[in-house]
This record gives sequence, C-alpha cells and structure tokens, in this order.
Amino acid sequence: MSNPVAPLWQPTPEAVAATQMDQFRRRVNDHHQQALPDYGALYQWSVDNRESFWGELWDFGEVVASARGERVLGKDTMPGAEWFPDARLNFAENLLRFRDDRVALIERLENGGRRQLTYAQLFEKVERLAAALVSVGVGKGDRVAGFMPNIIDTVVAMLATTSLGAIWTSCSPDFGINGVLDRFGQVEPKVLFACEGYYYNGKTIDSLPRLAQIVEQIESIQQLVVVPVARDASQTADAIGGLDRATTLDAFTETAPARPLSFEQTAFNHPLYIMYSSGTTGVPKCIVHGVGGTLLQHIKEHRLHTDISRDDTLFYFTTCGWMMWNWLVSGLACGATLVLYDGSPFYPAAQCLWDMADEENISVFGTSAKYIAALEKADCKPRESHRLEHLRAVLSTGSPLAHEGFRYVYRDIKADVCLSSISGGTDIVSCFALGNPALPVYPGELQCRGLGMAVEVWNDDGKPVLEDKGELVCARSFPCMPIGFWNDPDGSKYHGAYFDNWPGVWAHGDYAEITEHGGVIIYGRSDAVLNPGGVRIGTAEIYRQVEKVEEVLDSICIGQEWRDDVRVVLFVVLREGLTLDDELTQKIRTTIRANTTPRHVPAKVIQVADIPRTISGKIVELAVRNVVHGKPVKNQEALANPQALKLFENLAALSGE
Repeated sequence: MSNPVAPLWQPTPEAVAATQMDQFRRRVNDHHQQALPDYGALYQWSVDNRESFWGELWDFGEVVASARGERVLGKDTMPGAEWFPDARLNFAENLLRFRDDRVALIERLENGGRRQLTYAQLFEKVERLAAALVSVGVGKGDRVAGFMPNIIDTVVAMLATTSLGAIWTSCSPDFGINGVLDRFGQVEPKVLFACEGYYYNGKTIDSLPRLAQIVEQIESIQQLVVVPVARDASQTADAIGGLDRATTLDAFTETAPARPLSFEQTAFNHPLYIMYSSGTTGVPKCIVHGVGGTLLQHIKEHRLHTDISRDDTLFYFTTCGWMMWNWLVSGLACGATLVLYDGSPFYPAAQCLWDMADEENISVFGTSAKYIAALEKADCKPRESHRLEHLRAVLSTGSPLAHEGFRYVYRDIKADVCLSSISGGTDIVSCFALGNPALPVYPGELQCRGLGMAVEVWNDDGKPVLEDKGELVCARSFPCMPIGFWNDPDGSKYHGAYFDNWPGVWAHGDYAEITEHGGVIIYGRSDAVLNPGGVRIGTAEIYRQVEKVEEVLDSICIGQEWRDDVRVVLFVVLREGLTLDDELTQKIRTTIRANTTPRHVPAKVIQVADIPRTISGKIVELAVRNVVHGKPVKNQEALANPQALKLFENLAALSGE
C-alpha cells in the first residue's frame, strides 16, 4: 500500500549537505571506496556491511575507550551476538567528555523552579557523589536505584553510578508501592536515591510514606539517599529523622572522603541499565542493557538521525520510568544542552511547554503522540502565540502519530521543522525506525529505518514484504540488543520474548509496513491486532479516524469474542458535558467507514469516563480486553489509573447484539 500523498516537509539540498547524516555518508564513500548517492543506499550498505558500519560509527562518534580492539563482531547470533568483544570503556566517561562552561543541564519544575549546571559543574557533582557511593561500598556490578523525578540530581546519580561500573535502574515517583516492589525488589539495589516529594498538576505529592515501605520491604537497600524537591534541605532532614537507613543528599556527599573521579573500564556488554517492561500482563520483565550498545546506538540516533550538536538544546517530555529519559540523557555525549522538565505538560495551561521552548531556546522538542493529539483537541496553536525561532525538530513516540497529528504540527506549531515519529522501545532502549534530517516527512510515516538495523516486515510465512502489512522484525544482530533479562539464568524468558516466532530473528511485536519510499508505518501492537472475520486490522487505523471526530477526546479499541468470531468494540471519552447518542455514534462509524473498510467499523461504540494507561502514557488494549472477557489483569500497579479498569467490567452493552 503506497502513500501517494506529497511530503509535508522537505529539506533543501543545502540543508541536507549540512547534516551530520550526509557528512557520514560522504565519509563512508571516502573510507570504504563507495559511491552511495543517498540515504537509501547508505542504509542498505550499513545493513549489508554491519561490521564496517558500526566500526565507522565508533570512530565518527569519537567513542572514549581505553581499548577498542580489532574485532567488531565475534559470534554473530541472536541472542548472544558479541559486538566489540575486546573493547574496554565507561559509559559515564563518554557523557562527561566535555568539561567546560557551556550549560549541560537545565532543570524546570512545574512550580516554576529552575536550576542549571555547566559541564564543568556537572563533572564536579558527579565526582563528589561517586566518592560517596564508593564510601558505602558501591562497586562494579552493584545496583543503584532511583525513585526520582526528572531533575538534575537524577542525572548526577546515574553518572556517578555508571562511572563505577555499577548498574543504574529507575522508576518515577508516581509509581505505587507494589509497582516499585515489583521492579526494585527483583534487582536488589544496594543504594536507593529518592525524592521526598514532587509536584504534579498543581498538587504537591508526599513520597515519604512510600519510602518507609520500600526500605522496610527491600532488605538489600543499605542506604536511602533522600533528595529535597518539595521541601528545602533542612525540612527534608527533619522529615526523615525517623526513617530507617536514610540520609539527605547533602549529608551523604559531605561526609564522604574526597576521591578523584575515575572511570571503571568495562567490557562492551557490561550491564549499564536495568529497565522494565510495562508489566500489565504479569510481573515486569527486568531488561538488562549493556554499556557499549546503548552508547553507540544513542550516538547514532542523536548525531546522525537527529543531527544534534553542541549548539542544540534538546528537550524530551519524559519521566524516569520511561526509556526516553535514558535516551535524553545520552545527549550529553554530543555536548548539547539538555532541558529536564518535571510536572504536568498541561499545567497551568496547555501551552506551558511551548513557553519553556521559547524561554530556553529549545531546538529539538520531544514528546508523545498522545500529547500532540491532546494539544490539537485543546485548540492550542503555538505558531500564533510563540516565537519558536530555534525550533528545528519535533520528535514523537509512545504510540503511532496519526496523519492528523502530522498535519497539526505543520499547520499550528511550525511549518519549517523536521517532524520525526520514532519507534522502538524499552526492549532496545532506542529505535528501529525514526527520523532523518536529510529526508522528506510524509504524513503518518516514520521517515526511515535506523542505520545498521536490518528491519524488515514479514508476512505469516516469514517472508519479507514491501508495501504490505506484517510483523516488524530485525533479521540480523545489532549492538543494542539486551544482554538478557535479570533473574533469567537459562535465557528462556529472553528467548521467549523475542525469538519464539522465528529462531534467530528478533520479532518486535509491532504490526507494520515499509512504504515505497523506505518509510515505516506502525499500525499498533501485534498482540492487539483485531481479527474480525479473519482479517487483521491494526488499531492505529481506527484511532486515526476517531481523532478526526471533534467530540471525542480519547478512545481505545479491542476485539470482543462474539459468536465464534471477533467483533470490534470502540470505547470513547467525550468532551465534558457530551453524551453519546445515536447521532454521534453514527458520525463516528461513518467517519471510520469513509476512510477504511466496513470491517473497521465498530459493532459497538460505548462511552466511558476514562481510559486506563501505563504510567508512561500508553493505552492498555490487552488489559481492557481481559476485563471485558472476565479475565484477571495481573499487575495493575503498572497503570497510572488502575481504577479506570472498573469502567469496563460487566458492561450490559456488550452482552447483546
């Protein structure tokens, strides 16, 4: 299925030539005796010559390492590939390569608080905190956890941890107690950094009651370091007086013996991060990512696919429980200025992040597809109210960005930006398909597949297809594959998550299509694909149409087992004061049918007050489907609003025709 639509944006030849992506293409031609004319040719070369590509990227990205080794790839299997098997390096050393007076981090809180650090000041803070961690016995392979908002201290804690060869893991402070225990309880951290409170949507939330429970129930925590956010330092010290194993951040760093910052050199595949699957179908999987693969992949995605340099100010709206935080922080390796925001993206008003974009001269603005859709529903038009003179790129992820979302950005935010919908996930702490400043932007499409990633779409017979829907796979090994899962000694959980469908081939679980110009369309998760009458339908195809209906604020679509088949059921959240009647139901169905097929039209449209989402904002189609069918949802702690599941129980509307 081709996309006949004209591009919404196209870089000029001069702009293309100025990108790091095109600089890299010319470098490959020069170093490898190639005549690659464009990105399509460069991509194919990078997949056909993975060792040459990743070796060239290492040099281009100026990776800091005590040893690289001659070999780029040892054993070439999935799982178990051996990338740069002789290398020795440190992740934090690469993110702290700049030590000058340029601004490294800007912290913005919802309540108006603002702090900043230069690269030199960041180095000093990491040095002091690493010394404190050493003083309590943290070393190579130990786990250090963060129950933290997206603030400067969280970045410092991660860098101090990884400078020692220890492993960083985090979740955001909006997690409930069971969600924290399900995650940190599995990996047994030695030290926990935690805020005493935080701000969200005009409220101040106190974290101290949960901290007491966490320390009580996770015996491995030897030291709880409490970071003041909603209280000042002295108030925090008073408030934690009776808290077991607790100290304030200031006391922790001030009492530790001084120690020059040194960087523990580790193997390429040494554990760096432990991240967690959303866990809506069971206890979260603990996904272990390696030092070298994460670093190389992020350098590639930042410098080549996003064109980030020292002159950029990079912002991504994220929490510390979402892999986009890890992705954002790696921007330090490019020497860019990072903006860390913590709070609601709509408080006190819909345009608050765009106010910040102007105030901080943000050049790359990252967010979620849900945020863009909500902005449009709120009739927010930053193009008319803000300068956005530095803004050159908008990134979107979390779920597929609808065609209308693309058009909204160009119509109402800024006409001259590279809008990149990106897709990958926690599983690879990066992207399979993403943006490219050297390519045009088509509505509804991710611009390209990532360099060095053999991304294909396979049909049910395991054959690659173009311009047709199927399973998104990666057919050859790549450096940022997880090392494995924590507490999975025989690798069976890891193998079952990605390699059961086709041995030796990564099946990502997305239902997708590669377009005629090399772009990618994501139609939704494979396990949420609808199957009425045996025809596979991606839920994103339905959401795209529903977003056109002005009265609908949000929606979720599932397949209900009905009379030996599956029928499509659509739940909608309407604007305040509206009630779903026959006329609006018909409008929704007509909109869907006019732009898709009769099979896409829901058999039932039902109004609900809320839709359950994970804490990172993703709708949970499988959880809703389980509730509708009377099956349990095992891990409701993974949800931001688990009470919303009750809205889908025992619905009379689903018991009849």
